[in-house]
Amino acid sequence: MSPFNLAAINFVWLPILPMVVLTVAAMVVLLAGVRIDDSESEGLGLLTLASLAVAFVFTLGILGQYGVAFAGAISIDSFSAFFELVILIAAMFTVMMSLDYVAENRIPGAEYYSLLLFSVLGMMLMAAAGDLIVIFLGLETMSITVYVLAGIMRRNAKSNEAAIKYFLLGAFSTGFLLYGIALVYGATGTIKLGPIHDALASGAMGSNPLLLGGIGMMVIGFGFKVAAVPFHMWAPDVYEGAPTPVTAFMAVGVKLAAFAAFMRVFMVDFAPVGAQWQTVLWVIAALTMTGGNLIAVVQTNIKRMLAYSAIAHAGYLLLGMAAGVQSGPAILYYLLGYAFTNLGAFSVVIALERRGEVGNQISDFRGLAARQPLLAGAMAIFLLSLAGVPPMAGFVGKFYIFSEALHQGYVGLVIIAVLNSVVSAYYYFYVLVAMYMQEGGVEVQRLSARPALVAAIGLAALATILIGVYPQPYIASAANAFHSASGAEGIHSAALEP
Repeated sequence: MSPFNLAAINFVWLPILPMVVLTVAAMVVLLAGVRIDDSESEGLGLLTLASLAVAFVFTLGILGQYGVAFAGAISIDSFSAFFELVILIAAMFTVMMSLDYVAENRIPGAEYYSLLLFSVLGMMLMAAAGDLIVIFLGLETMSITVYVLAGIMRRNAKSNEAAIKYFLLGAFSTGFLLYGIALVYGATGTIKLGPIHDALASGAMGSNPLLLGGIGMMVIGFGFKVAAVPFHMWAPDVYEGAPTPVTAFMAVGVKLAAFAAFMRVFMVDFAPVGAQWQTVLWVIAALTMTGGNLIAVVQTNIKRMLAYSAIAHAGYLLLGMAAGVQSGPAILYYLLGYAFTNLGAFSVVIALERRGEVGNQISDFRGLAARQPLLAGAMAIFLLSLAGVPPMAGFVGKFYIFSEALHQGYVGLVIIAVLNSVVSAYYYFYVLVAMYMQEGGVEVQRLSARPALVAAIGLAALATILIGVYPQPYIASAANAFHSASGAEGIHSAALEP
């Protein structure tokens, strides 16, 4: 046998090739920006967009592949590819939102775009992790860069406040996650996800106090990153204070990465001891849905309202996790629709903003339909999807998750979720009423001068409708992706059919 096996080398390097592209691109952007003025950073944004597109193409090559690389540290499956692709799409939309925003607000473009690329790198590491330490490394890479991005408008007091709050609370929660990892290692003797699953499947560790303590602390760590109640305190202030493209990226990218790791660890590898954590997630899901929706009702700032909306949607996703592995494909489909819907909603907020302040109040949306009917129509699509109105992606996602939870006997939790969806309609429709039935508001700056932002809004609106009207291929892709992760630990795929 030849000692030089090109196919094996390609297979080993394939899963990290997109990450290598992003790492090199981040350093190139940082160096290229040394002599570029902050008001002329559009070229750096286009370079970042091109780099993300190249990484996206390389990530497509992972689809259909199966295995592990680097001694099990990296998982190669469609589950990781699914999340990496959606994270890259979210990053590309964020860059499209940022091209004019960065220049207008005199944000240092080189630092901004390089930090964005490094944060995407951390998110992709979390999605592809094959052991707990790689999850932690990805989490830290993502978190540290997003802390800086939240406070990158250094002359803005709210931005500085957002960064400090996010950093302090984030560091505290990361300690819980790391301590939980240590306890799980102490109980199982390994940090590799596959061997952890095998150890738990033996049935001898269900009541191990080290394991139970580790699971509890990891729930706290992941709960902070997905903004679940009662670990959500950072989200409203950070969403409001951060630059709006960064807010959009946090609402989508951070949540995608956190749920990728959360689902792989709990729904796949901790599945044999599901009885030990599903009840806890039941309670957290109910609190998260209810708390997010009730507090969103009284908000007057659109970014804070969308922050509490994101908290509520985390509750719906946790409902799926509490229902067990059968809900895995539904969660992935829900996250896909959620990503486009939220990216589009924040893009509309950016269209109304001026210097990061004017345009953030719900009252600023008054009369928008009369002045900018297409922009108001796009925002209506996003709000209706978030509210779960058919035939938008949000409706199909909720229906899919709620149906799976009902099949597993979680009737009470589904009733709570449905009632919360009714409550959420109030504050979403309040914005619609302001746009279509009230007068006033702010004038929108010329959209023809911001083609990238217009493209982001249009593509997000199209995707929100398409994923809802024609859901079957996306449901099938979500099922294949989740089954590929489950198969890695020997879970019988027939039991996971939606």
